[in-house]
Amino acid sequence: MEIFKQTNFDFLGKKWPFIIMSLVLTAAGLVSLALKGGPRYGIDFTGGALMDINFIKRPPAEAIRSALHKKIPGDIEVQEVREAGHSQEVLISTGVRNETVQGVREDIVSALNQGFNPGAGAQLDINSATQATLADRLRDPLQRAGVALSDEQLQSLAKGIVDYREAHSGLVASLDQLSGVPGLTPQVLTVLKQECFTGSFAVRRVEIVGPKIGADLRQQAVNVVLIALGAMLVYIAFRFEWIYGVAAVIAVFHDTIITIGLFSIFNKQIDLTVIAALLTLVGYSMNDTIVTFDRIRENLRLQRRGSFREIVNASINQTLSRTVLTSGLTFLTAISLFLFGGPVLNGFSFALVVGIIIGTYSSIFIASPILVFWQDVAEGRRRGARPPAGDNRLRTVPKMAKTAK
Repeated sequence: MEIFKQTNFDFLGKKWPFIIMSLVLTAAGLVSLALKGGPRYGIDFTGGALMDINFIKRPPAEAIRSALHKKIPGDIEVQEVREAGHSQEVLISTGVRNETVQGVREDIVSALNQGFNPGAGAQLDINSATQATLADRLRDPLQRAGVALSDEQLQSLAKGIVDYREAHSGLVASLDQLSGVPGLTPQVLTVLKQECFTGSFAVRRVEIVGPKIGADLRQQAVNVVLIALGAMLVYIAFRFEWIYGVAAVIAVFHDTIITIGLFSIFNKQIDLTVIAALLTLVGYSMNDTIVTFDRIRENLRLQRRGSFREIVNASINQTLSRTVLTSGLTFLTAISLFLFGGPVLNGFSFALVVGIIIGTYSSIFIASPILVFWQDVAEGRRRGARPPAGDNRLRTVPKMAKTAK
């Protein structure tokens, strides 16, 4: 399928605005990284805790941060989640030391209870209780109240309450809401109100990573990216000419550096999902570049008339429909993920959106001009080494690209 047929755009003639834009973005990203002391790593790489808390009525972020600071030292980040259906959620992230990794969840819950659950203490929080703790808490009071329930019935009742809570975003705003749970008679509800209270929040998700593991993951992520780039350089240098491999890897480095720089400028965290997105972009951008290079090589083999610059321009025009279709459809998917994927996938989708845009134009306006520049340099050297007029020594034409196998 071709969107554009027989186009003749002078892409190489329009390269400078894109090159200047790339230089500006690269410089801005590097300055931002230098001022901030490097990328802003997530807890995957630094170690720490991330908790997703859902409130019945969300307090101000500053009030949450103040309550946590009473028990937890160091930097604490509170991010409000603003999405339809999740308007009361917050993401809490904090760094922890080795000796407090196992207890960080309890510390955060305890600090939040102290600040926002004045009823915490003698009664059991129905919004944090497990099936087992709820059954154990109700067993004796129900017997004293004359409610005869077998252990199986009690476990079924506790499971019904927990299932109801989980079906409603993990929160029960009032114990009267549980009246529809099977087995919860008015007498059982009375005992439940005596023994339990409805906490103002519920823990939806917890992630804890130790600092040692985080440092190892960070080093492994760097190694993976470098190995991927090195392997691609070797492949393209073998499949084409070495300058093709250099041009492709420079373009991919360009894409990666700008993407990381934009993460720093917009103060976004880099975690394992972002590394996965970067590796995806490395392959995506490299594939786009190889398609253009392959068409250049085919046109050289066909000995098309015209200068090398004209052949490169023609090759880019010939692959334009493929580039627009592939990049356009992938971009629509990435932008949908960015807009509707939620906070967990925000970094991943942001990297994809930025990387697709930058990777597409780098194949045309960064990698291809490098080939033309090198060809101009090689031509200049050959003209300088050309024998004087009248010299009948055999002249050879340098190989432009390897023939396909």
